[in-house]
Amino acid sequence: MRRLAHPFLLALLLLAPVFAHAATWEIDPAHSSVSFSVRHMMISTVRGQFRSFSAKATGDPTAPASATIEATIDAKSIDTDNEKRDGHLKSPDFFDVEKFPTVTFKSKKIESAAAGKAKVTGDLTMHGVTKQVVLDVEYPAATIKDPMGNTKAGAHATTRIDRKDFGIVWNKAMDGGGIMVGDDVDVTIDVEAVKKGD
Repeated sequence: MRRLAHPFLLALLLLAPVFAHAATWEIDPAHSSVSFSVRHMMISTVRGQFRSFSAKATGDPTAPASATIEATIDAKSIDTDNEKRDGHLKSPDFFDVEKFPTVTFKSKKIESAAAGKAKVTGDLTMHGVTKQVVLDVEYPAATIKDPMGNTKAGAHATTRIDRKDFGIVWNKAMDGGGIMVGDDVDVTIDVEAVKKGD
């Protein structure tokens, strides 16, 4: 099956702004996601996500900009709701998951952009290639307490990457012009985190 394809990812976890509220947070995977979208045959958009990922954030709670974020995505967990397509995405044409089983992100710089917004710059490593990416992050101004008394915070981030920058270049020309798979991949990350040691 030579169609659709590919996605990526990224760099997940924009918990840096959350450091203004606490020093140690853990991701709630049941309420967090790493998703992507890509153009298919230039007439539609295919969406998918990675089902398995983890992240760690550390830093000084009095200085959010000093925080560091590290995230790892299991490339084999890619899910576009189509088994044949997912198999193609895992193959050497795209992620080549047997050779490159993970996608990783490590932050290098965190900057305030506006109220409730930040930019997180870091290294995204995928398909054996490392490139710098910038995540546009939005986050609530305050934490909340859930019904069980846990302190929680959230963040939403977006970025766009060019899959060719990471050596993922497979494509197929369409009869009459056009290509099978777009080069630009839009990534969306939604994070819910719980404060540890409450």
